[in-house]
Amino acid sequence: MDYDIVVVGAGPAGCLAAKYAAKNGAKTLIIEEHASIGSPVQCAGLLSTSAIRECEVVPDSGFHPITGAFVYAPDRRRIRISGGEIKAYVVDRRIFDRTLAENAVRSGADILMRTRVVGIDIGREAHGRGRRRILHVTIEGEPDVIGADVVIGADGVQSRIARWAGLDTPDTVLSGAQVSTVYDFEDPRFVEIFPGSCAPGFFAWAIPYHRSARIGLAVRPGSGSGVEHESAWAHLKRLIAEHPVVSEKCDPGIAGIALGGIPISVPQQTAADGLLIVGDAAGQVKPTSGGGVYPGAVCAKIAGKIAADAVMEGDTSARRLSEYDKLWRGRIGRELAIGRRINEWMTRLSDSEINRLIRVLDDGELLDLITRYGDMDHPSVVVRKLLMNRKSMSAFLKMALMR
Repeated sequence: MDYDIVVVGAGPAGCLAAKYAAKNGAKTLIIEEHASIGSPVQCAGLLSTSAIRECEVVPDSGFHPITGAFVYAPDRRRIRISGGEIKAYVVDRRIFDRTLAENAVRSGADILMRTRVVGIDIGREAHGRGRRRILHVTIEGEPDVIGADVVIGADGVQSRIARWAGLDTPDTVLSGAQVSTVYDFEDPRFVEIFPGSCAPGFFAWAIPYHRSARIGLAVRPGSGSGVEHESAWAHLKRLIAEHPVVSEKCDPGIAGIALGGIPISVPQQTAADGLLIVGDAAGQVKPTSGGGVYPGAVCAKIAGKIAADAVMEGDTSARRLSEYDKLWRGRIGRELAIGRRINEWMTRLSDSEINRLIRVLDDGELLDLITRYGDMDHPSVVVRKLLMNRKSMSAFLKMALMR
């Protein structure tokens, strides 16, 4: 088999990269190692309205609308953040991912399931114009070879494509765990967030989805005290059994379990001769929320077009493809960097400091500011507004001086 562009991985980033490569004239193939797109599920499925638009999908009755959030301090005090309008949707990722795959196929891409890449060779260099890639694969267990002018690695946080190309992988990866169960939501249009030692280095969540709930958390390796070496699953079991809020509202019965890694750092380079990486493979994930669909979609569409243009020009060298690096960092690089600093600051807060922070934010003026300027995909906007507010800035300074 021979293609202009081969995309490895049929998640949202992979499907959108393939869609845009095909739309721009490249003969494109998606290969997916699993038997079913969207499985196994490794995502909470909470997508901002911007993420839905960026994926070019129209919400339907299967999308569960979210209009706000309750944020609980470790001492059970909570703040209510509500914009009145729909801010996000909870989706079934299996159906959502399959829709994106169908859209890619409609745009002209081919797709092969149960196809696993087991190695990559580099072909001859064409007078400084890049090296063709030869993928060694197994298709339903049978060995085969696929040629490509450009390979786009969308194969997740532990990307083999990136490693084989000599590219760095994200150096900070959270460990996540989630269950599907029944939960007593006060408002089924609100998610619930639980920062603190119940999820060292990140936070826990309760997300409504029609008549069920997704209860999960992520932890940062090396965070916490005494339990830093425990798995996310161990922390989640303790959350459900012992947390003063979650344990009262959560049914002990579990319908499904999802485990996965969440990268919150980006590598130095995301392009090489005849190769690009996108999505989780490139650490294109919001460090403040762990969401990867919006930034992955933004970057994947850039990757698909750049790869197709490079093929049409006959130049797939690292120098030509590095335009992808410049463009995606120009779009979301600053936001990811600010998100990383916010995450690192939150990681250092103790439960008592989080309690004080929630008390400070439980103020009509500040909650109105958060409601007006809060954005799941651009947290720097509301952070800037808070830092410009004398009331919140004074409290933040006091917290910093007391550390």
